[in-house]
Amino acid sequence: MNGAAKGAVIGGVFLALVGGAGYGVYTLVGDAGGDGDGKDGETSVQAEKGSGPVSEKDAAKTAKAFLAAWAAGDDRVAADLTNNAAAAQAAVGDFKTKAYVSKAVITPGTPNGTVVPFKVEAEITYEGTTKPLAYDSQLTVVRGVTSGKPLVDWQPSVIHPQLQKDEKLRAGAPPNPPVKAVDRNGEELTAEKYPSLRQVLDELRQNYGAKAGGKPGAEVWIEPVAKEAPKRTLLTLVEGEPSTLKTYLDAKVQAAAEQAVAKFPEASVVAVQPSNGHILAVANNRKDGFNAAMRGNRAPGSTMKIVTAAMLIDRGLVAADKPAPCEKTVTWGREFHNLDHFDLPPGTSFATSFARSCNTAFIKQIKPVDDDSALPKEATEVFGIGMDWKTGIQSTDGKVPPATGAAAAAEYIGQGQITMNPLNVASITATARTGVFRQPVLVSPELDGRKIATAERRMKSSVQQQLVSMMKLTATSGTAKKAMAPVGGSDKGAKTGSAEVGGAGESPDSWFTGFSGDVAAAAMVEGGGHGGEAAGPIVAQVLNAG
Repeated sequence: MNGAAKGAVIGGVFLALVGGAGYGVYTLVGDAGGDGDGKDGETSVQAEKGSGPVSEKDAAKTAKAFLAAWAAGDDRVAADLTNNAAAAQAAVGDFKTKAYVSKAVITPGTPNGTVVPFKVEAEITYEGTTKPLAYDSQLTVVRGVTSGKPLVDWQPSVIHPQLQKDEKLRAGAPPNPPVKAVDRNGEELTAEKYPSLRQVLDELRQNYGAKAGGKPGAEVWIEPVAKEAPKRTLLTLVEGEPSTLKTYLDAKVQAAAEQAVAKFPEASVVAVQPSNGHILAVANNRKDGFNAAMRGNRAPGSTMKIVTAAMLIDRGLVAADKPAPCEKTVTWGREFHNLDHFDLPPGTSFATSFARSCNTAFIKQIKPVDDDSALPKEATEVFGIGMDWKTGIQSTDGKVPPATGAAAAAEYIGQGQITMNPLNVASITATARTGVFRQPVLVSPELDGRKIATAERRMKSSVQQQLVSMMKLTATSGTAKKAMAPVGGSDKGAKTGSAEVGGAGESPDSWFTGFSGDVAAAAMVEGGGHGGEAAGPIVAQVLNAG
């Protein structure tokens, strides 16, 4: 084509080829699905100014004109067919100049009202290497607020469906070399084999790629808004030279975690090794792709009773084998009750109240404690909650803020302002298991010299022994019995939880945590119901793999 570029519309398919001189001059020929007349360098839509809903015909016509201009690389014309010309022009322009698109075939699909699907078949050319990039997306046509004309409702996802607000599509040599992540036994971990690890592996690459000594190749990626967020690779153009990065993950446990969360929507799980804090598995099954397993912030429900029980035993207010009244209701700022308003006979031990997850037995102890800071102190000083954990990737380490009145009572049973994620709760169980907080880590701190959090004090041996015995009772004859039945051996313990978030009512978050041998795990299923119903089977499957 002698360095010039040529664009065409044939049978509703928009094609643009880019030569050495860029996008150049275009001729649109054939029927673009409307009565627009094409001229060199421009496209037009004969849509009249109007009001009311956009018709399907106008939506199709506007979409086809926009897609034609985009395929031809005419960012100005494409932008004028949207309701955010500045953002659209920048994105369409970047498509060729910063994503290095050398060819684009864009095929519109059948409109569904004002929503028009389309397929993009592009070729990326960077420093002599060309590779295809194909994907499906869609756009919506709305009526312009001031013009009254049908316009494409501009969203970044029009350019690529994975683009979110203010993100960019880019190609070239990435700033961080690739890494070959391996588990603790040297087995390679890939996003293809372990989909839940995609974000984790991206973060590990960002944090350790340059330190580990690899060499970057060339890629197409999504540039995130936040600098600390990992880039999301869409296509490898030229293979780099990866360095090997050893993690503490266990491929066998990770595989079980992936399979377990796949059975429940909006599910997350983490497994850790109590003896050293090594993270053995991280898995999520979520529509939003968020790593809720390590970064979530939700009320943990009755799994928090592990911490509350430790504080009460430590202060000598309760003991596993001593009576702890479990009444139907208790009032502290407001009335609290047990699930289905159950109660237990007088003389019931604290261990049984724990195993049956009796709320009132815990809340009745607030007055004897007489210290609003007692629970936050226990959480931080013994269990390491809120101590700025540095796991190797982004994570949050829980929050137990001071509270008074009804809010304090709610915190005793894992509600109120307390927030946790499965990583935090798995760590709580690991601490109960050994009596020592060992901050969870995904990779060795020696890789980057990061400082690991340490708790102020060790759990008293008598407290630890009672916690373990109560968790074992919960697993064998309490609320966790059914979920833990498939877990082999006698050395196992658990705690169930459910948390009503935002008035969840019939669909609380399902929480469950447990241990078996030297593995502790915790799971959360948003809106999953009570602890043993959804989160319980996930934890049991992970513990069996460990």
